[in-house]
Amino acid sequence: MGMLKEFKDFAMRGNVVDMAVGIIIGGAFGKIVSSLVNDVIMPPVGMLLGNADFSKLVITLREATTDAEGAAVEAVTIGYGAFINTVLDFVIVALCIFLVIKLMNRLKREEKKPAETPTTKDCPRCFSAIPIPATRCPHCTSEL
Repeated sequence: MGMLKEFKDFAMRGNVVDMAVGIIIGGAFGKIVSSLVNDVIMPPVGMLLGNADFSKLVITLREATTDAEGAAVEAVTIGYGAFINTVLDFVIVALCIFLVIKLMNRLKREEKKPAETPTTKDCPRCFSAIPIPATRCPHCTSEL
């Protein structure tokens, strides 16, 4: 029973839940970026490079053949076009993460700025601004 309670405490800790949410959102974000690269970015790039479909660019090491008994032997290829798409996915994800962290750091810096301490106060009689340590108002000469 003690181990079950320990596991429950571990699983319900804020960091674990936050990490799980981050992983789930990250997976969904990865799918969005893959679609962006494959469906939006690569078609125009391929068109500019002579209607090349990067996902189908391969180097064929061995053509598909049949063996002595007539069974099909698959072709052996290196799919460098899919690799280019994956590298672009990574670069876009890395750029997005960089921008999010940069924004978060900027917000943290703004949050940490100490509030300016006032150097003046208002006189209760004439409402003029006077230095905080003053004991008499220089405008109306009333004692503070």
